[in-house]
Amino acid sequence: MEKTFEPHAVETRWRDRWNALGAFAPQGSGAPYSIVIPPPNVTGTLHMGHAFQHTIMDALTRYHRMRGERTLWQPGTDHAGIATQMVVERNLKREGTSRSALGRDKFVEKVWEWKDHSHGIITSQIRRLGSSVDWSRERFTMDAGYEKAVIEHFVRLFDAGLIYRGKRLVNWDPVLQTAISDLEVSQEEENGHLWHLRYPLAGGASYVDENGQRQTWIVVATTRPETMLGDAAVAVHPEDERYRHLIGQSVLLPLCDREIPVIADEYVDRTFGTGAVKITPAHDFNDYAVGKRHDLSLTNIFTATATVNDNAPQAYRGLDRYAARDKIVAAFEAAGLLEKIEDHKLKVPRGDRSGAVLEPWLTDQWYVDLTRKQQDDGRPGGWTAITKPAIDAVESGRIRFVPDNWKTTYFHWLENIQDWCISRQLWWGHRIPAWYDDAGNVYVGRSEAEVREKARLGADAALRRDEDVFDTWFSSDIWPLATLGWPEQTPELKAFYPTSVLVTGFDIIFFWVARMVMMGLYFGHDVPFHDVFITGLVRDPEGNKMSKSKGNVLDPLDVADGITLEALLEKRTTGLMQPKMADKIAKKTKKDYPNGLSAVGIDALRFTFAAMATNGRDIRFDAGRAEGYRNFCNKLWNAARFVVMNCDGQDCGLDENAEIELGEAERWIISKLQRVEAEAAEQFSNYRFDLLSRALYEFVWNELCDWYLELAKPALATGTAAQQRGTRRTLARVMETALRLLHPLIPFVTEDLWQTIAPLAGRAGNTVMQAPYPVADARKIDVTAEADVEWLKAFILGVRQIRGEMNIAPGKILPIVLRNTNVTDEERATRLEDSITFLARVEAPQRLTHDAAEPPAATALLGEMKILVPMAGLIDKDAELARLAKLIAKIEGDLARNEARLASDKFVNGAPAAVVQKERDRVAAQRTELATLAAQQKRIEAL
Repeated sequence: MEKTFEPHAVETRWRDRWNALGAFAPQGSGAPYSIVIPPPNVTGTLHMGHAFQHTIMDALTRYHRMRGERTLWQPGTDHAGIATQMVVERNLKREGTSRSALGRDKFVEKVWEWKDHSHGIITSQIRRLGSSVDWSRERFTMDAGYEKAVIEHFVRLFDAGLIYRGKRLVNWDPVLQTAISDLEVSQEEENGHLWHLRYPLAGGASYVDENGQRQTWIVVATTRPETMLGDAAVAVHPEDERYRHLIGQSVLLPLCDREIPVIADEYVDRTFGTGAVKITPAHDFNDYAVGKRHDLSLTNIFTATATVNDNAPQAYRGLDRYAARDKIVAAFEAAGLLEKIEDHKLKVPRGDRSGAVLEPWLTDQWYVDLTRKQQDDGRPGGWTAITKPAIDAVESGRIRFVPDNWKTTYFHWLENIQDWCISRQLWWGHRIPAWYDDAGNVYVGRSEAEVREKARLGADAALRRDEDVFDTWFSSDIWPLATLGWPEQTPELKAFYPTSVLVTGFDIIFFWVARMVMMGLYFGHDVPFHDVFITGLVRDPEGNKMSKSKGNVLDPLDVADGITLEALLEKRTTGLMQPKMADKIAKKTKKDYPNGLSAVGIDALRFTFAAMATNGRDIRFDAGRAEGYRNFCNKLWNAARFVVMNCDGQDCGLDENAEIELGEAERWIISKLQRVEAEAAEQFSNYRFDLLSRALYEFVWNELCDWYLELAKPALATGTAAQQRGTRRTLARVMETALRLLHPLIPFVTEDLWQTIAPLAGRAGNTVMQAPYPVADARKIDVTAEADVEWLKAFILGVRQIRGEMNIAPGKILPIVLRNTNVTDEERATRLEDSITFLARVEAPQRLTHDAAEPPAATALLGEMKILVPMAGLIDKDAELARLAKLIAKIEGDLARNEARLASDKFVNGAPAAVVQKERDRVAAQRTELATLAAQQKRIEAL
């Protein structure tokens, strides 16, 4: 085998071989296990969050495949309506054209071209990451078979009375010119104003206010004066004494030459503004509800682009909403009807994709009923048929959230759910299968031909198809069903539905998870998955969300393959929405990655994600940790080379009739192996990939590499034939088992090494992923051997500590004396003498009687036993004290400077918290080091 681990070569070799073997397809007759991939959007490339979740899903898939289960990891991509359309529109803008200039058909052709481009990149990235998805079953949410499922989904719900078309208020994005759901609205607090406007009382009426002043108007407070053109009433609280006598009267709506009533409604907050509010049912969600209660008229005053329409007075028609605001406020001021303007903080709704201020807008849309218990004709309503079963599925435990606390978020949304607006005014997506005749009648069917047949419409009857498309989430809510062949009852659907687990982020529990549960239960008559494992977000080292605009994004393949600083700067500063941020981004990048990123390989990247996957917490990605796990892969490679060098071509005990002798070290490592095998099973079942990776890391690095490979050397060098055979067999079998344990997390390096190690351990096969995952055997746990080797390790570490403190060369053979030994110490010291002398580099231990004087010596304690290393002739006492004094003086100087820095208020209050904490940690470490050196100095002085 090669001397060093070269990740790229190994990755390339095994990606091709796995593909040729067809190793990712479901195989065997074991119990089914399935995962559907959260389909990446075809908007660009995979990001760190994808790589993280793919690591988790692939680990689960490989683990269950190795357990003999018939395992399917279903791949695919999502058309991502709004997001993809925005990407293509931006590309067209750079080319000097636009969506409207191309027309719908040509534009959709452009989007398909982009889809093919993005899809190619994404699937290449998935392959690079080692994801063992079944590529033969790949789906796209707009492929022909999937489109059939989406249409069936809609038609069946419509026929059941659970989909309707209605004119209702929606969140309207005037930039994208489409309705968006409440979940796609970003509410941020911004600085604004509160305008106090005077509305004159109709008919010359007047009243005396609380200050004894006669008033001929009522003052309303509003944050959106431009909408007053659509006002339908002024509302006051029914118990507000200031206005009770005005209830039922009317006011003249300024600028509009019409009267509107004064109404009483408990919605009004008496403490906000003046306690009187304008009601605009067509442009505010709360006002819409008030309007329905009081049967108020709905006057829409805006166009789709948020300009004033022809329902407003002539003077304001065609104005942008904010230009209209300025003109309206000026008109009020000129008429003496502007009471005052106050500064005011308010929540402004913006589209999470366009950033545009949204407009509550009255328009015809398609809705899924999720709130009615019963329909007028007696059939179950949406709450009964769709929503309540989704709540029951989690309450009953049929679906488990991991971590458990996320089910609270799930319940809160479902218990407060509104009907779902599923239509979008876009060109990219699934066209709604509804047709209209010239009279405005609507017909729903799987095709125009079906519509004509059902409605008995002749070929001469003109029909036009609905221009709108479905909300992307409406097509992806049947992902677990449609990817397995629904609405057909395919063998795959019968075998793999319900799926086993969904791995996803908390940010789409509402968008996707809950809706898949609802539709899975409705159409599949069972839950879509048994477990929902909610991961955190991958953030930068400071805890910030990674985003292109912040310039802190890392491409997972750049971490794996390495990237120069220059190339990283170009990636982060090219194509910014705000080019002025480029300098700031470049400065931060140079600080964080002055030498770019070193190549670590896919395995190290994956192990980093697993090690940081603490349940319920976001990941602060640290490229330095990835470099550390690259060292782990190298350590594993070197350990395998040691095994090969000592076992290849040798008798490794494969003949069961050959004499085998296992020493304490062999029985110890086999015992430790059973414990880590048991822990691996437990952590996989609990989705604790952080604890899993830690257990495997500690076993391989600490127990196997640092100790057992060393403990094996005496037997390999001087043991009997039976001892050597036992040691070689243990080396090969433990290493081969460790590779199988690690394979789900780091598939490439383990596969490559397994091909060489497996024959030495008596195993064969095309690939390690088809070898059985190790299972603990409690009968092989040997507590006596564990106690013996822990004693031996402590003995060796005690001697090594003395060497370090006394600055004695590692290779120098030391005399050693034992004192205060008990019977167990004596027995172990005799039985393990070969290991002690070989590993500690000492002479055979001598015993010191209780009454004998101790020589000048350095001491280590092992329980009550003293390990003494006589110092006579080993060190130059004066030279060592001089060295220590010089080192102590240097550290004291550094400590004084650092303490002075921390004493500065300017530094403590002005520097970033992370920088201050780092300085405090440095001071604490220096103090600890000084204490250690002082103790060492004292011991040497006493010699």
